Amino acid sequence: MELNKIYNQDCIEGMRQYPDKFFQLAIVDPPYFQGPNLSGYYGKGYSNLGVKRAKYYKGCKEWNVPGPEYFQELRRVSKNQIIWGANHFAGVFDSSSPCWIIWDKDNGKSSFADAEIAYTSFRSAVRIFKYMWNGMHQGSFGGDVSKNEKRIHPTQKPVALYKWLLAHYANAGDKILDTHAGSCSSAIACIDMGFDYIAYELDHDYWKAGTERVRQFEAQLKLF
Repeated sequence: MELNKIYNQDCIEGMRQYPDKFFQLAIVDPPYFQGPNLSGYYGKGYSNLGVKRAKYYKGCKEWNVPGPEYFQELRRVSKNQIIWGANHFAGVFDSSSPCWIIWDKDNGKSSFADAEIAYTSFRSAVRIFKYMWNGMHQGSFGGDVSKNEKRIHPTQKPVALYKWLLAHYANAGDKILDTHAGSCSSAIACIDMGFDYIAYELDHDYWKAGTERVRQFEAQLKLF
């Protein structure tokens, strides 16, 4: 399949098309609870920023916790992995020498989690990335909300996080895999830093919104 594409396709079917260790690094953020539970977790159909959540009240198939086959394929096609939601996937990872990445959201007194945890196959010390991500309060823009990232997905992660991961865990020429692209922040980070990538997003609405976000970013790059 062609590189630098975001496919509206089941990621397991997509990964089957690649030979062993085709990707140097997979950075993935799979769902860690089933769709029907989202109504209780989030409490309403839209966030305060207008991000649509209503689809998941119906328990649609696109938001399912991945099983063993997913992790088996992920390890087969990628040399190394960074997997978000690691604290929710007990027993999936190599417990002999686990390595972790912490994203400190610097979110003050928010009721949401203070941090997110990723497992990494790299054998290294625990690393922490601190980046504010709490509603309209984002990152290092000094309060200039006009420079905030547009939120289009309920579990969206900032581009800055993916750029930090690429800077610390990828090498020039690496091919990057994202199996659950969501808002496509990973694709934007790859484009900005010159990495080839493949991404998958099964939900058509989020795929459409994410690919449009990438298109707008690429158009902006051409202007400058």
